[in-house]
Amino acid sequence: MRLLATILGCTAATLTALNAPACAAPVKIAFMNSLSSTSSVGAKQARDGFALALKELDGKFGGAETQVIWEDDEGKPDVAVTKSKILIERDHVDAIVGFTFTNVAMAALKPIVESKTFFISTNPGPSPVAGKRCSPYFFSVSYQMDLESSVSAQYANDNGLNTAFLLAPNYQAGKDALGGVKQLYKGKILEEDYTPLHQIDYSSDIARIAAAKPSALIVFMPGAPGVNFVKQLRQAGLADKVTFLSSFTIDEAALPGLQDNALGLFGSADWAPNLDNPANKKFVADFEKTYGYVPSNFSAHAYDAAMLIDSAVRAVHGNVSDKEAFRAALKKADFHSVRGEFKFNTNQFPIQNYYLVKAAKRNDGKYETQVVKNVLSMQGDEFAKQCTMK
Repeated sequence: MRLLATILGCTAATLTALNAPACAAPVKIAFMNSLSSTSSVGAKQARDGFALALKELDGKFGGAETQVIWEDDEGKPDVAVTKSKILIERDHVDAIVGFTFTNVAMAALKPIVESKTFFISTNPGPSPVAGKRCSPYFFSVSYQMDLESSVSAQYANDNGLNTAFLLAPNYQAGKDALGGVKQLYKGKILEEDYTPLHQIDYSSDIARIAAAKPSALIVFMPGAPGVNFVKQLRQAGLADKVTFLSSFTIDEAALPGLQDNALGLFGSADWAPNLDNPANKKFVADFEKTYGYVPSNFSAHAYDAAMLIDSAVRAVHGNVSDKEAFRAALKKADFHSVRGEFKFNTNQFPIQNYYLVKAAKRNDGKYETQVVKNVLSMQGDEFAKQCTMK
């Protein structure tokens, strides 16, 4: 009878009164990413960012008992769906966090949100989910893809670059990226080139760029394909003959492979290692001390995702089974982001700053992106108006 009274007394009201998560069931979070895919660098950097935050939190979100399950979706949509269902149905996780590739995230979206499990994206920011397919169970802690690439378009407009060649892989993220450029760019688009997702040889694409003679080359080419493309562009002698603007091509995930090939080339970002705020300074210093390399936006977003979860678990005193309360706490974004000012829009995608960044080599020989200018200030995406959530 005494044990039964203890269980019955462990209610949300009791937790609130005690202001402690002692009675709540363990918080179960799954971190899933493409750790063994052909483009696993960003996924591993995201894992390291999430793990660093968890370490700083002593392994407990919001002070509550926490179980984190680490999963690898292998960069395959079918694997992501299967593992998501297992995490939901067998492990009863409260949230699935992570993902690198948009096509993988989009495949996993339906089983996750339909089960009323929270999906917290640390990288993909697909336009369909920002708009008509928005869900109270989906949060993007990263960006909306169109906005990230809009930085290139705005910079081109501001600097009189009136002809452009657009290049991206042929999948949802590539289409979103170039869609963001086309929404904002005022010049003439000479060609819009979509390549196979895992293309290696870009000689024919580079020949078309050379023939078109654009004033701006606007590229979305993440991971290993981006490294190959930039190196081949350098070898062809075109990197210094056209203004190179990109999203997810010149970043900390690619710089170790690009090194001097990237110097002077522009990228767009919502974060950079040299952002001047206390949370970011601590994060970058701790990350480099722990892992020995410069963190990337993948790392920063995942770190922020962990701190977001921590703030929300703390707000509900560990009772994450109250999904409405937990969602409301997530939406408040009551944490110190490494990006500085950060809040969620009505579609639960970020409202934040977007920067033009440039690849640079530090005095210690390491490479990083550095902020050149703030291009879009506290900007939300246009798809939010299609979302009916409040």
